[in-house]
Formats: sequence, structure tokens, C-alpha cells
Amino acid sequence: MQFEHSPQLRDAYPDLVAGVVQAAGITATVDVAARTAAHLAEARRRLAGGAESGFPEIQAWRRAYAAMGLRPTKYRCASEALLRRLRLDGELPRVHPLVDLCNAISAAYAIPVAALDLDRVDGDLVVRPAHGDETYLSFAGDTEHPEPGEVTFVDSAGRAHARRWTNRQSGWSAVRAGTSSVLIVAEALHPGGGPAVSRLVADLVTELTEGWSAPTAAAVLTANAPRFRTPASDDDRGQAVSPGSR
Repeated sequence: MQFEHSPQLRDAYPDLVAGVVQAAGITATVDVAARTAAHLAEARRRLAGGAESGFPEIQAWRRAYAAMGLRPTKYRCASEALLRRLRLDGELPRVHPLVDLCNAISAAYAIPVAALDLDRVDGDLVVRPAHGDETYLSFAGDTEHPEPGEVTFVDSAGRAHARRWTNRQSGWSAVRAGTSSVLIVAEALHPGGGPAVSRLVADLVTELTEGWSAPTAAAVLTANAPRFRTPASDDDRGQAVSPGSR
């Protein structure tokens, strides 16, 4: 499976940097409470200095949504929605250990993070503007079709795995109790976001290795290294990363 952003999207958003992690051996029985708490503490520390709307990471996504003709306060990127919920409710809901961990890391970095069940992705996955005939399954079980030009994750079968880029994932490829193989994607649009994405990916690899003993492959994708392949190949790969800290 190959993952990439379309050239059209990269041309429109030259600061786009993505982190990708593929992991196997995921289960729903791992206790991640202490791990998520540490990342949420970092998110709360940042929120103590001001609302998430002022974070440069969030402002970049708001500008992107406005450029796409979407009202940023109606359609929020995933990390903004998480931070807003954390600020208003004090906690984030528990869904699945991996999802909980990804949500906590997303909040800590203010960068959207999506986790997809790889067994529910058909062939290659491209983040691109929709044609309008792609099929999206909501968490409520409803079938939708992204608007032409709407940015989404599209696989080789024409299935859309997101709505409005990082606003909403698909119920079709959502991580569930039986999920074992995942693709995790983090995307930053703010200037100079590369180092933050590298640290985020390194944190993910560390958490996956220590929590699940999961075999992983990871890379940071840029315009010069735009593709990730799993199983990893040496051609067109992004910059590999190793475990580190924030």
C-alpha cells in the first residue's frame, strides 16, 4: 500500500508536512491511561496560556479551511475539536486504547492525527480533492459522497475515508476492537511544522513499541519525499524517523 498527498494539494499547501506510522499487532486490551495522561497534561499546559484558536497549528488549519470555502468555526480540524472539548469538558472520551493515545498526542501537539484500520483500506491511499463520486460511510452508517473538490482520503476502490480533510474520519476504516494493523497519519500546515511532526511521529513509535510491542514503519513526508509504502520500500520514501521526545 502506498500513501501520498496529491501534487495538486501539495502545490496549494506548500507548508504541508505529514507523519506516517504503520503498525501491526494492535489490540484493544492495552492500558494506556498513564500514557494518555502525560500527553493530555501537555495539552492542558498549552491551553492554560490561551484558547486553542490562538495556536499557530490551529490558525494554519483555519486558514486552509477558509481557503476551501468552509467556515472554520463550523468545520474544525480534528486537533482543534479535541482541544476545544478538552478545554470545555476537562477530559476526552475513551474509545479504544490506540484511538485514545492518538487523540491525546494530537491534542498535545495541536496537530490532527488519524488512525485507520489498514485491513479496511483497499490498495493505495491518496489525500486529494474529491471527484464527487467517492463513497463515504459515516459513523451512523449513512452513505455520503464528498463534494467535488472537497479534500479527502481516497483508496483504490474509490472509498473516501474522511470528510473535509481532517474534519471527520470514516466509520468504515475506524479503529475497532478487532483492528490489528493500522496506518496513522499526522498532518501539519503551519510554517516550520517539520520538526514538530518528526517529534510527534517519534512519540507515536515509542508509545506503540512500549505499549503494544508493535512492529512499526514510520516516515515524515514532504514535497521532496512525498510517499510512504508499506511494507516499506526504498523508493520514494519519506524521511525515516527514530524514537525521541517532545
